[in-house]
Amino acid sequence: MATKREHPVGPFPPGVETDDEQVEYDKTRRRVLWAMPSGLYLVGSRGSSPERMNLMTLNWASQVSFEPKLVGVGVEKSAFTHELILEGASFSLNILDRDARAVVRKFVKPASVDLAASTLNGFEFTTGVTGCPLLAQAVAHVDCRLWEALDCGGHTWFVGEVADVGFRKPEDTPVLRMEDTRMSYGG
Repeated sequence: MATKREHPVGPFPPGVETDDEQVEYDKTRRRVLWAMPSGLYLVGSRGSSPERMNLMTLNWASQVSFEPKLVGVGVEKSAFTHELILEGASFSLNILDRDARAVVRKFVKPASVDLAASTLNGFEFTTGVTGCPLLAQAVAHVDCRLWEALDCGGHTWFVGEVADVGFRKPEDTPVLRMEDTRMSYGG
């Protein structure tokens, strides 16, 4: 999940001018941004046919409105999930328990779909009201219809209206956060 860069990305504050200063500033900026608390989820997506679906590890997600109920997820434009969210006009957010650290590592690349067994990468799923996959072992899920897609540079911030939610485990189950793993993404 970590992204390597060859050159620091600006803008830079006044006084950060040389290549060495920019490299050092970029390292500090990444460490600060990585320190922001973040959940770790599986975002579900589907295309126009049943076999075109995916679950992808994601950590940029947030509720963005109370009225209407809107949730946003940040997806890299080169990701298969990005293509599917646009095609299917929907996405699901699967909230995992803290013990599911190994599960998220299985979904950093496009998933293998077995419709007959209802599995993605060997993990059982059902489909939500939007047709997006919901991981059977998730603590909870949020199923969304695409409301808007906002261009955010290398990512798109997909905003979805909540179509359905549900718990599969007790509400007080500790949920997975990025800091529970050695994974890093962003900055």
